[in-house]
Amino acid sequence: MTGFALARREHSAGTVFLELRSVNSRYLDPQFRISEELRAAETVLREALVARLSRGKLDCRFYIHRASQTLSSPQLNTTVIEQLALLEASVLRRLPAAQPLTVAEVLHWPGVMQDSEFGGDDVLELAKGMVTEAIDQLLDARSREGDKLRNMILERVAQMEGIAQGLKPLVPQLVASYQQKLVERLQLAIGIATTDPKTAPVTSRDEAMDRIRQEVTLYGVRIDVAEELSRLSAHLSETRSILNKGGAVGKRLDFMIQELNREANTLGSKSAAAELADAAMQLKLLIEQMREQVQNLE
Repeated sequence: MTGFALARREHSAGTVFLELRSVNSRYLDPQFRISEELRAAETVLREALVARLSRGKLDCRFYIHRASQTLSSPQLNTTVIEQLALLEASVLRRLPAAQPLTVAEVLHWPGVMQDSEFGGDDVLELAKGMVTEAIDQLLDARSREGDKLRNMILERVAQMEGIAQGLKPLVPQLVASYQQKLVERLQLAIGIATTDPKTAPVTSRDEAMDRIRQEVTLYGVRIDVAEELSRLSAHLSETRSILNKGGAVGKRLDFMIQELNREANTLGSKSAAAELADAAMQLKLLIEQMREQVQNLE
């Protein structure tokens, strides 16, 4: 889910900021943009994010705005320079033709230049306090968005339940009406009823009615959507239950969306009346709206 958090601290060197921006993703994917003088805090930030967040593409920015009157007095990190010198000597022993490091390359090496106003311990302590505050803000923002998405999905569930409840008493009437029309058409087709008084039936009435009853019964079973409506109601109840329980609901809701869509498609394919066809279309529209929002839920 999306979210934004901003923590700030005043320091003698200036104002330090920690920004967290989150968008939906199936996995946790943190990306860091950290000022060089604060680079030592990356491990602390990463560990804190992994410990409290399970998914989302995160953009983490940790930087400082220096006051205009503040003069930075960077110093050389002799420990890093000594390590770099040992590494260079080892490489030159194995590759004598290699070019030695220049002064500019050494000065631009990460960690060589350190801010005299930022000690390593200061940076770590600053990062620990700020990342806790920022993650709290981010989780609150996600929670607020989750509540809005939950309410929206529950509204769609209520609308779909209303459609299903409205169809249930109509199903027997629609099936009976369609069966009556089918009987009349079959009677005309097999010759026991005719619009021309001069035309005689081609089969006995009993045989014809027997055949008609078989065909009408079979077709009535095929177009009866009572079972689909019952399953639809059960799926909607389960969707409501999942949302009310909370927690990590994204995958479970995605599965329920598939089941709801399957029932809506079946209802549409068995529609023998305009009322059923319209209801199936409305259901599919609401399901698609739910699907779009479910993708944003954790």
